[in-house]
Amino acid sequence: MNFEQRPITDWLPITKNEVEKRGWSELDVILISGDAYVDHPAFGHSVIGRIIESEGFKVGIIPQPNWQDDLRDFRKFGKPKYFFGVTSGCMDSMVNHYTAGKRLRSTDAYTPGGKSGFRPDYATIVYTQILKKIYPEVPVLIGGIEASLRRVTHYDYWADKLKPSILEESGADILVYGMGEQSLREILKLLRKGVPISSLKTIPQTAVLIDKNDNLPKNKNWETFELSSHEACLRDKRTFAANFKHIEMESNKQFAKRLIQNVKNKTLVINPPFQTMTEKEIDTSFDLPFTRLPHPKYKKRGEIPAFEMIKFSVNMHRGCFGGCSFCTISAHQGKMVASRSEESILKEVDEITKMPDFKGYISDLGGPSANMYKMKGKIQEICDRCVSSSCIWPSVCHNLDTNHQPMVEVYKKASAHPNVKKAFVSSGLRYDLFVTDDKQEAKENHYDEYIDQLVTHHVSGRLKVAPEHTSDSVLKIMRKPSFQLFHKFKEKFEEVCKKKDLNQQIIPYFISSHPGCETKDMANLACETKDLGFQLEQVQDFTPTPMTVATVIYYSGFHPYKLAPISTAKSKDEKQNQRKFFFWYKPENQKWIRQTLEKINYGSLADRLLARKQKSSFAHETREKTRKKDKKRWKQKFRK
Repeated sequence: MNFEQRPITDWLPITKNEVEKRGWSELDVILISGDAYVDHPAFGHSVIGRIIESEGFKVGIIPQPNWQDDLRDFRKFGKPKYFFGVTSGCMDSMVNHYTAGKRLRSTDAYTPGGKSGFRPDYATIVYTQILKKIYPEVPVLIGGIEASLRRVTHYDYWADKLKPSILEESGADILVYGMGEQSLREILKLLRKGVPISSLKTIPQTAVLIDKNDNLPKNKNWETFELSSHEACLRDKRTFAANFKHIEMESNKQFAKRLIQNVKNKTLVINPPFQTMTEKEIDTSFDLPFTRLPHPKYKKRGEIPAFEMIKFSVNMHRGCFGGCSFCTISAHQGKMVASRSEESILKEVDEITKMPDFKGYISDLGGPSANMYKMKGKIQEICDRCVSSSCIWPSVCHNLDTNHQPMVEVYKKASAHPNVKKAFVSSGLRYDLFVTDDKQEAKENHYDEYIDQLVTHHVSGRLKVAPEHTSDSVLKIMRKPSFQLFHKFKEKFEEVCKKKDLNQQIIPYFISSHPGCETKDMANLACETKDLGFQLEQVQDFTPTPMTVATVIYYSGFHPYKLAPISTAKSKDEKQNQRKFFFWYKPENQKWIRQTLEKINYGSLADRLLARKQKSSFAHETREKTRKKDKKRWKQKFRK
């Protein structure tokens, strides 16, 4: 069913007229988001809005309000009965606005037509301060990834300084961190009973500010750990680094401590997270009555790129136990994986096939990491006591169930739908979960069956994976496996391709300028990837984002766990120079590469990297076959 066939009341109201069409005179909750309103389970404000609706509250959304005029957008619904909910959108507004080089982006994927300029920098703070000015008596709850990852003293790359909790900067009443469904339902249940928001100081997975002299809110089940104050972090970078170890450890526990931190004349109280969502709980979120479409008001403003990218995709799970040093997924979604039921997933596949412009292709069956579906501890009690940041680094935990059969079954059943031609897997793949020399382990956990099914039926020609680097010393800081495992994965991938006569390619992703990465490491990366037949195009510079180990190292110069000093490329020239090694094949870089490597006594690497002879590989042969086939096809077309 398309825009014209659906009544406007199928969407949550975003105008006063739509509120009146529902017969409402006021709203209980008003949500404000930096994203356009797309009623889809991949858009946070839509999920939150539908949850509020499912609990019997009247909710409206103000998407991308104008913060630069007379602020009429913030006033159009009046004040809500209970609270305003504020989010910057699906991305941190600063990541959304700026590149790793701090250049302003010209587009915004979460805005119709991809146009930029429809949300402010530090959107959560700006929106909340406006609301507090207009409606000082109305509580404001903040959430989403920007609020979640800025809940405690954090380094802001764009301002190049430490900032306090976003609660202190914004003036909000409550911060909901993580995905938020469990906290929100608990808050709504208490509001329904008449409990005022000012009394909600012990809701799990929330944070509040209290006066420094006030007693801590009582909860006899929680232990409390005091972090070094914000002011102590400002005085000493090493203190800031040491803080993060405790922040990350408590964020990843199933039964965590409450964290407190003094900030100016206040005390920040961060309550422990909820336990991982059950299958029933996560199904409930995905099975809400989404239209799966952008609001009709955007019809004439152009497509929303982020929606176009995911509208035919299915998210099978949340969370990631990889614990990569540069990644925020576990800090926001949690280390433990919450998986949907097979029934819920296949129901969504069926809904997608009914969309008017569906052509038979599911763009992605995956999650934060494609192949973590249904994976959890074999003995939950061991997981409950675990304080490790990763379940698969430096090696795969003996207690982790890595059986890939549940994924194979979902892939097969989704592909068997009569209206599905292909169901692709495009999410990041953790090959360290199924590449092993232990044949018995591989058999018991269906590793070979998984990669055969994946490569044969679910790769759209190119499979994206992220080894991130080739240097063991850098990979150790990244919490990623040795690059030797990528070699083994590539061999398995190519074996399947040869066996099935497929022209498939691996597209590896790498990061430059990561903490601990030096010139020789980038030179080695260039050599090793060249030897494997790659000319890299999918590359990125490290971008420091709040709540990651790598960002703490970038700012402080210390690893938060060992407090050992680690150097990082910071200047524009240092970053650009590391990036040049990705593009060793460009003539304009080759003289500089040779001079640089000879200067640090690594001339042999320059000889190896800049030699004209290209080492043969299956990937290289595949590209040549594809090129020749394309050339032949175009010649035939031209003759016709």
